Amino acid sequence: MRVHKYQSIFAWVNQLRLSPSRVNDFSNCPLLYKYRVIDQLPEAPNLDAERGTLVHTVLHDLFESPAQLRTIQTALHLLPTRWQAQLELKPELAVLVTSEKEWLDRATSLLETYFNLENPTVFEPTHRELHLEHDLSEATYLHGYVDRLDVAPTGEVRIIDYKTGKSPKPSWEDKALFQLRVYALLYWKETNVLPKLLQLIYLGDGNLLKNSPSESDLIATEKTLIQIAEAISFAMESGEWKPRKSRLCDWCSFKPICPAHN
Repeated sequence: MRVHKYQSIFAWVNQLRLSPSRVNDFSNCPLLYKYRVIDQLPEAPNLDAERGTLVHTVLHDLFESPAQLRTIQTALHLLPTRWQAQLELKPELAVLVTSEKEWLDRATSLLETYFNLENPTVFEPTHRELHLEHDLSEATYLHGYVDRLDVAPTGEVRIIDYKTGKSPKPSWEDKALFQLRVYALLYWKETNVLPKLLQLIYLGDGNLLKNSPSESDLIATEKTLIQIAEAISFAMESGEWKPRKSRLCDWCSFKPICPAHN
């Protein structure tokens, strides 16, 4: 009966929908993917994620201003109004954020770090929150939203993603870059242009992680995505969603109901 339920869901959506976030969920823990995507269980707001949303919104809206006005002063002017808009969408944040001053001070610090790393007055972003999509197969649809994509006058493409946390240790850099390689793959499939540079901007510690992808890198990324799609499809058909314990469990909303911890 359980297998039939998952098969019905799969048939209803026609295609398995994958994004870098959902791929990351399944790779970290198949049971997390089930709780989040299949069961769609409610989750309490994550303050780190909500702070990231706030800073991303300010950086996105900063580029609505003329180049000469893309300053830290403009960004800090945007901050309170964007925070109020976020509160209107999620009023529960007013309870979770115990000190609004500390909350906004931390966001201010992250924005100041951004301006130490880039000067947004000297370039024009080509796309912000660009939606890319591609059918990996008849059964699998892949998509994602790119924070920023810049196309130089000479045609070179760079894909930028803002992170409000700290940069990873060297052993985790390849995993961190996977998300941008997915975006690069999507852009390559759509335009037949290979992005020149992938760049993660870590506002938590002011570090940059850069990578120049090759065609073989993106082909390998596509193969990995196909393998993960097949693993998800198998889990849907079999009903087997095995939990995977790791340090990430301490930040998981579903830990209280996870059989690996009970």
